[in-house]
Amino acid sequence: MGHPLGAARGGRRGREGRRPYVGARRFLRALPPLIIAGGVVFDVATPPAYTAAPLFSAAPLIAAPFFSTLTTLLTGIAAVLASVGLHVYNGTVADIPALTETLTVVTVSVLALLINRVVRRSGERLASARVIAETAQKAVLPTPAERIGGLQCAARYEAAQADAFIGGDLFAVQETPHGVRLVVGDVRGKGMEAVEAVAVVIGAFREAAEQERSLEGVAQRLERALAREGTRRHGLDAFEGFTTAVLAEIPRPGEGSDGGEGNEGIVRVVNRGHPPPLLLYVDGNLDVLDPAEPALPLGMGELAVWPDRAEERPYPPGATLLFYTDGLSEARNAEGAFYDPAARLAGRIFPGPEELLDALVDDVRLHTGGGSTDDMALLALSRPAAGQQERRRTMPVVPPGERGHQA
Repeated sequence: MGHPLGAARGGRRGREGRRPYVGARRFLRALPPLIIAGGVVFDVATPPAYTAAPLFSAAPLIAAPFFSTLTTLLTGIAAVLASVGLHVYNGTVADIPALTETLTVVTVSVLALLINRVVRRSGERLASARVIAETAQKAVLPTPAERIGGLQCAARYEAAQADAFIGGDLFAVQETPHGVRLVVGDVRGKGMEAVEAVAVVIGAFREAAEQERSLEGVAQRLERALAREGTRRHGLDAFEGFTTAVLAEIPRPGEGSDGGEGNEGIVRVVNRGHPPPLLLYVDGNLDVLDPAEPALPLGMGELAVWPDRAEERPYPPGATLLFYTDGLSEARNAEGAFYDPAARLAGRIFPGPEELLDALVDDVRLHTGGGSTDDMALLALSRPAAGQQERRRTMPVVPPGERGHQA
């Protein structure tokens, strides 16, 4: 079974993971003055034929990409002063080799300042790009409310790249006249075309979830939206673009499958080629909601046509529904073994959906050694049991590496 899931272990792992980075940063801060000091000791301890000019030139170059302009300038000044001071100490300040060495250190220090300026401008552009990416993420993939239609909700988007905020994975959940409806999916491909397809799917879902009377109708609306999108694409994507997706509907308590009374808690699911959701019960038992019949992903309607059929499953109070993309189920460890969410979660009990996703994300990082080759979207919905305390924690959708720094 491996290590037990738990947020406490994940938090400790996050702190341990930060220690090497803290040590490396301290070492880099100390390196330029140590190099200058080492150059002085080397020059004093060796015959005049040996020079420490390369060390004095290296100090400002090392400071340039990692420190501020002022620190780089002070490092260059210190290197020049050290070089001049040693030549004064040795009585060689007026010699041609000494002047050449000093001029070399001055030139390198000026170049270091230019490098520092270029690096700082690149950093500012990257920060601007990150702000734009965050804004795009909030527009295309907004974080769901933590309370939707009486259900507790939590979501995560863990990007495979540290500086990426959104890719081809998607989720959306909203309260409608027909109950709470949601979609979790994975668009084929990467880059901006995948992001465009995500926007198309979510936009179509938002409208269809309000208007369509059945979950099957919502799935067909998404199919038609992707078909229209496919006509605008060119090349390979025009023929192979598709989206795996699972749609779900949680009717209001008391509404039966035919719209009448008598529902004690159900969930309807339409699965279009997507990893099956999990249903975690309050006692730690777990069900995998596999579809009775496999279906092709959205966007592949030209290959085969058959009516979607929503499958009903019990969704009792205290239970939690977990939806995820294949970035979770296909995460591999060093030996190449896939992560099995059903096996890892079986027998575990969590206070709420946020704690579930906290522990799950940490456990996946433990399984993979901290790396991942695919984005991962997670969505959890819990039906509160009678008398259960309402939770108010807010967990943002974050890229990989950020959660460790927030611990």
